[in-house]
Amino acid sequence: MAERDSRLEQLRRLAWLLDSSIPIPGTSLSIGLEALIGLIPGLGDLIGVVLSSYILREAHAMGVSKGVLARMALNIAVEGVAGAVPVAGDVFDAAWKANQRNVRLLNAWVDNPRKETRAGRAFLFVLLLGIVLLLALCAAIAWMLVVFLARLVT
Repeated sequence: MAERDSRLEQLRRLAWLLDSSIPIPGTSLSIGLEALIGLIPGLGDLIGVVLSSYILREAHAMGVSKGVLARMALNIAVEGVAGAVPVAGDVFDAAWKANQRNVRLLNAWVDNPRKETRAGRAFLFVLLLGIVLLLALCAAIAWMLVVFLARLVT
């Protein structure tokens, strides 16, 4: 129990360092080291994803359910993909704070594993349903494009 609490505190501090450790003068906003690293073209966002993945790895080692791990991975993916967009992505990255979101998910799982496991399963179901619908939409658009091109040719 004490080891787990110590590990959670270390992850909370890491998330704070990566997401909120640098106050922006004259505002109540803050950014973290990950936002600064993300400014390095190309490589910065990759480094940010690798740093964020450490929290995910630790959560896995603690036995967090697959559903919660999937939600955590999605937070990292959203931040990584959005962060790849120059300037706007860096602003999004500074606001999204995936690491702190993931530590909150981890703490919620520690406090109530059953509830978070059920929520994680529901998330996975909705995610898979969304992927299936997206694939169906892509197939329908591809089919319409083929039909359109066939009509142009004939």
